[in-house]
Amino acid sequence: MSHTPRSSPSRLPSRSSTPVPGRSPSRLAPPLVRPAPSVSSLRVYSHGSSAVHSPSSISPPGAATPKREGGETSSTHSVTEGILIQEPDVEVEIMDGEQGNASGQVDSRAGDEESKKNLRDQLRRTLSKKESFTDVSKFRQRHREKTAMTQEMQDISHTPVERYPPRQYFVLTDAGKPVFISDRDANSDGVTSMIGVVQALVSIFLDDGDKLRCINAGSTRIVFLLRPPLYYVCVSAWGEPESVTRFHLEYLHLQILSVVSAEQLRRMFEQRRNFDLRRLLGGAEPFLHSLLARLEWDLAMSTSSLHCLKLDPVLRKSVADILVPASKIKDMLYVILVAQGRIITLVRPRKHSIHPSDLHILVNTIHSPSIINSSAAASWLPVCLPKFNSSAFVNAYVTFLPRSNGQDTPQVPASLQEPAENPVHAELEAPSQSDDASSRESLPVGISSGGPTDVGLVCVSGNADFEAVRGWCDTVSQRLARDGLLRTLSNAIAQGETEYSVSDLGVPGLRHFVYKSRSHVQITMPLFEDPYDNEDEKRRLITLYQTLFDAIHAKSGQERTLKLQYIRTGQESVMGWITQPFELYLALSPHLPKSVAVGAANAIARWVQKEEKRLFLRDAPVF
Repeated sequence: MSHTPRSSPSRLPSRSSTPVPGRSPSRLAPPLVRPAPSVSSLRVYSHGSSAVHSPSSISPPGAATPKREGGETSSTHSVTEGILIQEPDVEVEIMDGEQGNASGQVDSRAGDEESKKNLRDQLRRTLSKKESFTDVSKFRQRHREKTAMTQEMQDISHTPVERYPPRQYFVLTDAGKPVFISDRDANSDGVTSMIGVVQALVSIFLDDGDKLRCINAGSTRIVFLLRPPLYYVCVSAWGEPESVTRFHLEYLHLQILSVVSAEQLRRMFEQRRNFDLRRLLGGAEPFLHSLLARLEWDLAMSTSSLHCLKLDPVLRKSVADILVPASKIKDMLYVILVAQGRIITLVRPRKHSIHPSDLHILVNTIHSPSIINSSAAASWLPVCLPKFNSSAFVNAYVTFLPRSNGQDTPQVPASLQEPAENPVHAELEAPSQSDDASSRESLPVGISSGGPTDVGLVCVSGNADFEAVRGWCDTVSQRLARDGLLRTLSNAIAQGETEYSVSDLGVPGLRHFVYKSRSHVQITMPLFEDPYDNEDEKRRLITLYQTLFDAIHAKSGQERTLKLQYIRTGQESVMGWITQPFELYLALSPHLPKSVAVGAANAIARWVQKEEKRLFLRDAPVF
């Protein structure tokens, strides 16, 4: 039985823009369309100041370069590198969707010119009362004073908040119509008034040729992201850098584009500027809630990388070899095996990489409650991967493999047990309240104490025949069961072999760490354990990690990056260290000196290097 979101003319896959059968794999590069907005490096604007450039990160050797205009072709990939696209720290003055006359798309509705001038002046006086990292000139002055004597390790002043109230997210159109609100219990009248104020504030600044980036109100920060015809707003009192919540809004935009492509948005709002987008996104709200739950905890998303399942390399390779698609199936893009919200292995065309954000959008979609809790045997989903092609759809066949019964006997796939009447486009049931509750608990493994052991198989294709894809996936399921690989994989997950504890490293005083391999564009980290065994403690540590990441990559207007960053609070000491091959963020006891932190960092780097084959996806096959 097949299972897919409720289809509508605007949701159907655009076949004209998807890859065409018969082309060589190297032709699977994204078409020449305006790139989707970057989710890892943004320019910071403040009223009356120019944009600040942040240095580019070092590109890993062998990284893929998409085909560009002028005949520049992609670089050659080896089997062991180039699986993921490294997100460069580049600056973009005009974001996608903001080019041209963005200010002309908003009508002035704030009253007469005198009222608008008074409100604008009051806002600017409010913005100037509290210094923020977006006030680049003042930050630079402080930075020069603190670094008059060059030091290898830079201390960062940060005071964690005591409470972490839920962040509030809002999406509205440039005409002031609400699209999505994260608070399910929000009062409709209050939301309508608030959205009207937001639309008026943005309009005032656009009419003045400026952009409203954020507002500081005491300990609360309101961040704005403009992607006409949509505006995104986040209200947070967690004390994180502005770049963190802006990054969340970018991902929210990408998730919406996965349901309604950028080209569809453009056409709809060109024809009707007051179009009500909620009619198309009504069934997709569980995807958005699930995404926001993942963004709160998932450090792989925060670092623009991937968190793969820790696994024996021989088992990973044996599974991957079975996933190489048959030559008779044309137009296949990716074959992905996932469990616990993380990638087990990924099979791709030769000389073709995938962007981490596209993978996160795909994994979030298939693990949303309306999909993973469905009784359907399989799902056939049209989905737009914005970094691959923001104007078209691909097809994703999703099936969760039957759990091993402890015997190495083949199991009959569910799709053969109960054939569907319409396998290509089955109706997506409306999400229930239990689905909403499940989305609140959609925590990546490493945060929650456990997770589903279901193994999901995802086949992403352009115009591949549905029956051919389903038949091949059934064959893969049978082979994994017959060879005992599915049972071995399920047992490893159930017995906790895919996780590890910080105590396994034997480093005194070490409480937690996050290690990012820059060449593989992947992270690894241990479970969150004491003292980070409740949600507020985890939130505090993650916010500290995000503050270090922001400072190391100079994402909030810092004049330059530093190799080492250090924060000491009453609860822990946290250090960030960036080198050409890796980034490392670690937490220790606050009573230990900095020299111990440096020694712990070196010990972590040596341990990860020794365990690299288990921790990272290094040698996925290509076809």
